[in-house]
Amino acid sequence: MKSKKKIFSDPSFMTDEPMDIVIPILTDCDNDDDFSEGIDKQITEVPILPLRNMVLFPGVALPVMIGRTKSMNLIKDKANSKAMIGVVCQRDMEVDEPKQEDLYTVGVIADVLRVLDMSDGMTTVLLQGRKRFELQELTQDEPYLKGRISFIDEQVPENPDREFKAVMSNIKDLMIKIMMATNELAKRELAHAIKNNNNALYLVSYASANQLNDVADKQMLLATNNLKDRAYKLLTLLNKEFQMIELKASIQMKTQEDIDKQQKEYFLQQQIKTIQEELGGNTGDRDIQDLKEKAMTKKWPMAVAEIFDKELHKLQRLHPQSPDYSVQMQYVQTIVGLPWETYSTDNFNLNHARRILDRDHYGLEKVKERIIEHLAVLKLKKDMKSPIICLYGPPGVGKTSLGHSIAEALGRKYVRVSLGGLHDEAEIRGHRRTYIGAMCGRILKNLQKAGTSNPVFILDEIDKVTNDFKGDPAAALLEVLDPEQNSTFHDNYLDIDYDLSHVMFIATANNLNTISQPLLDRMELIEVSGYIQEEKVEIAAKHLVPKEAEIHGLNKKDVKLPKKTIQAIIESYTRESGVRELDKKIAKLMRKLAFKKASDEALPSQIKPEDLHDYLGPVEYTRDKYQGNAYAGVVTGLAWTAVGGEILFVETSLSKGKGGKLTLTGNLGDVMKESAMLALEYIHAHAALFGIAEDMFENWNVHIHVPEGAIPKDGPSAGITMVTSLVSAFTQRKVKSNLAMTGEITLRGKVLPVGGIREKILAAKRAGINEIILCKENQKDIDEIKPEYLKGLTFHYVTDIQEVIKLALLDEKVENPLF
Repeated sequence: MKSKKKIFSDPSFMTDEPMDIVIPILTDCDNDDDFSEGIDKQITEVPILPLRNMVLFPGVALPVMIGRTKSMNLIKDKANSKAMIGVVCQRDMEVDEPKQEDLYTVGVIADVLRVLDMSDGMTTVLLQGRKRFELQELTQDEPYLKGRISFIDEQVPENPDREFKAVMSNIKDLMIKIMMATNELAKRELAHAIKNNNNALYLVSYASANQLNDVADKQMLLATNNLKDRAYKLLTLLNKEFQMIELKASIQMKTQEDIDKQQKEYFLQQQIKTIQEELGGNTGDRDIQDLKEKAMTKKWPMAVAEIFDKELHKLQRLHPQSPDYSVQMQYVQTIVGLPWETYSTDNFNLNHARRILDRDHYGLEKVKERIIEHLAVLKLKKDMKSPIICLYGPPGVGKTSLGHSIAEALGRKYVRVSLGGLHDEAEIRGHRRTYIGAMCGRILKNLQKAGTSNPVFILDEIDKVTNDFKGDPAAALLEVLDPEQNSTFHDNYLDIDYDLSHVMFIATANNLNTISQPLLDRMELIEVSGYIQEEKVEIAAKHLVPKEAEIHGLNKKDVKLPKKTIQAIIESYTRESGVRELDKKIAKLMRKLAFKKASDEALPSQIKPEDLHDYLGPVEYTRDKYQGNAYAGVVTGLAWTAVGGEILFVETSLSKGKGGKLTLTGNLGDVMKESAMLALEYIHAHAALFGIAEDMFENWNVHIHVPEGAIPKDGPSAGITMVTSLVSAFTQRKVKSNLAMTGEITLRGKVLPVGGIREKILAAKRAGINEIILCKENQKDIDEIKPEYLKGLTFHYVTDIQEVIKLALLDEKVENPLF
């Protein structure tokens, strides 16, 4: 490099603060300088510094902020040795550890002019490009990158013709125009330096680095060998850049004209206001008078009255055409619209409450009893602080409608908010008034609709609440549902404490596992379990059929559905714990009858089970059928799902092999897979107890399959089922017919209790099972079920897996045993 006279730079580079925008530095140089003097062109390997979103050009000085460890190692190693480094741009700026394929192949050899340590711990390096090279391959990865290169010579015209001179002149003019339009600092000095610089290579390099924004365009120019071709491509890109700047300026002028128009409209509105005042007042005055009259009827605390007066005075001082007027008006209307200390009178007649609950819901005796107890406590406490109830259970069992019945029994207003999919904390607490379109949260908004401060407030689907970057609504609900805190509930929009202690909150959920533990601790949990078949029949006969008949314009005498027909609908057209799907099927049947009646056709005297095909179509669900005990290794288990209980079959097969291989199929979850491995290990350890030869495990591979592989299955309750299936397969002994089981096992062979017993019993009865094996500790769950629902079932309570094997397996072997 022949000379380096001075550097012009943006003043922002000289500060100690980190830069958001990197501006290349303009260097004054000789006309014939190609910046390669002093470079050892025999060098074939250099350290490589990858850059994000930046391209260095020959002759251009560029400040680069160093953040990556490998880049920092390179700078520390080479900063004092004056050694040259290779600078290459990344193809993707998001890659932290770039490989050969992540880097462009054409880069620039550079000098490290200066290293600056910034106040924030970052390091900024001033690099100056010298000569282009092609990166052949990366030869080193640690402690920094090294690569094998080959230099690329610049193809500069020795005797520039008039066309090339004209192109360079246009490039200078466009550079100055763009600079004047975008960079307000050092305009004259930079423009003068550009005009007096006649080094074509440097000018093209500086313009490419400084005036263009697209990295791909910069890299394309760097890879162009012929300087004349590079200059033509640069001129095209600069023209596009300048046209974009002119377009932006044009848009800015148009928006300025729109602002002037708005100012004109404002003056006209002022004149209209003056005319209205001359004619006897305006709507703003009438609104303020209405607010004052409403405030006179309010029974609110003195502190709230003072805040209201203060905010009303603010509103009066604002002009109706002011943007803040509507915001302030909405806030004052919110204050006066809330039911401060307005309560409805409670009806604590417990017999009346019991009649309402029995009228609206069949069964659910335990649930009704718990609710009546809560109402009794509320009656005795006298302080009106309500307990927080959470009704949880499968869909369609009547959780939400129970809340409606409680509200009717107490004589309170009923409010329901669905929390499903709620992910913004502001939906509960409201937005601060500084935000555009701010409003209070759903809690206060619904109290305003109810008109009282003690309604029955249903928080539906509380287990479906999610959180994201906007906050955690479940955390906001902690204050709402804590009787010790909700007397001073703080809504961000209202910004005044509101007493929620008189509200009777009732939450509903399907799954408690998704609710945070602090939220669960604040609620009284009441399980609303699924209905068994007999209960569904009674619910349909007493509630669903009359309701749907009335909805569809039919009289009671028009519809005759015997209980056998309802039972057939339940078995063949629904599969659920609740009655929501059953209600839909009855509605479908009513539509068919309504069509016949509207068409003047004769209605059937009664609908029999065999007639359902004409009304509801083909059978949608076949009952789970017991599949017999002809095969060894097939055992019937009982499972709980979100839509009720089901039976499942655990199948075990053995195949000749090296042994020790266990294959599990059927879309099993981690817990169920662990149960299978536990079962096999237990049998292996206690093979002698079951009469299994030790060499069986060495010569036979085991495959456990649970059918219906499209349905995910998980949980520990199939533990004893898998042990029984494995023992049956290894001994080729038959499993007792019409037998099902459920229970978890331990490595010691102990049987542990499981949940969902009520739903599992229902599934067993549907499938024709008459004997069930359960853990001894699950006997209490059976005792809670009405005896009439257990007819035809025999229960065996066990504590050890050996008891299960004695009960489940027969001495008789299958007809064609494997061995």
